[in-house]
Amino acid sequence: MSIPESQFETWSHQGSISQSATTYETIRSALKDPKAPFASKNFDIFLQGSYGNSTNIYADSDVDIVICLSSTYYSDTDGLSASEKALFESHRSPASYGFQEFKSEVLAWLRFKFGSTVSEGKKAIAIPSNGSRRDADVLVCAEHHRYTKFPTHGAPSFHKGIVFWTTDGKMIINFPKQHLANCSAKHQACSLRFKPNVRVLKNMRGAMVSKGFISSGEAPSYFLEGMLWNVPASQFQPSYQQTVLNSIVWLNECDPTKLACANDLHWLIRDGSDICWNLADFKKTKAGLWKLWESWS
Repeated sequence: MSIPESQFETWSHQGSISQSATTYETIRSALKDPKAPFASKNFDIFLQGSYGNSTNIYADSDVDIVICLSSTYYSDTDGLSASEKALFESHRSPASYGFQEFKSEVLAWLRFKFGSTVSEGKKAIAIPSNGSRRDADVLVCAEHHRYTKFPTHGAPSFHKGIVFWTTDGKMIINFPKQHLANCSAKHQACSLRFKPNVRVLKNMRGAMVSKGFISSGEAPSYFLEGMLWNVPASQFQPSYQQTVLNSIVWLNECDPTKLACANDLHWLIRDGSDICWNLADFKKTKAGLWKLWESWS
């Protein structure tokens, strides 16, 4: 028995908006306080994750906030020729203030503003909920440039992203603004059907976990969103039921090594990578979707 359209309709609804907006504004105001020790530095504050992309569901609790140091940037020159790399090095000057100093100051300031329960996680700083404020994760990072050209004359070309280091020393490079823009473009190309169907998939993930088809960590929201982003716009139909079925069939027939993250600058599926989904979890998620579809009652 397939999952009824009424269930998909319920799953498509967006979660908390006003409380998440209040949480973001409260933390953003604290980070922009002129008394903050990093106030003299140039930085950008923006949302990422489900709330930032309007794909949050009622089960989501965290608001994901990014604070990105922009007065210092880090670079990837692997895409440049030898002569371009030499030219880049001749123009480069070392920074006196970098990611580690910035993160230490942000962490200390958030503890000063929100109390000792603020904790440093492997990737982000966690601020627990309080009253009308939801749980929040603050990702401290620095600007990153992935260079594609560095000509003798004219402006260099690069993809602007973010970089941060985990507490165990791993460097993570990502492109959250491209992810957000590409998901919004996909939403428009699908007659506004992309984001509600992401919410459907996230609720299906919850049902699969509760039934033991997958474990809670095998299908993170970021990768579910990226997975659906690869499905052609023609597969998104007015019926949620038909769209989900079309998507599952398409994903079962595609070459998973050709799927890209929604930022279109990383592969979605690669084993042994901290920024990609491993193939085994991708296959288990696909199998879980089929099993949920066929066993629904």
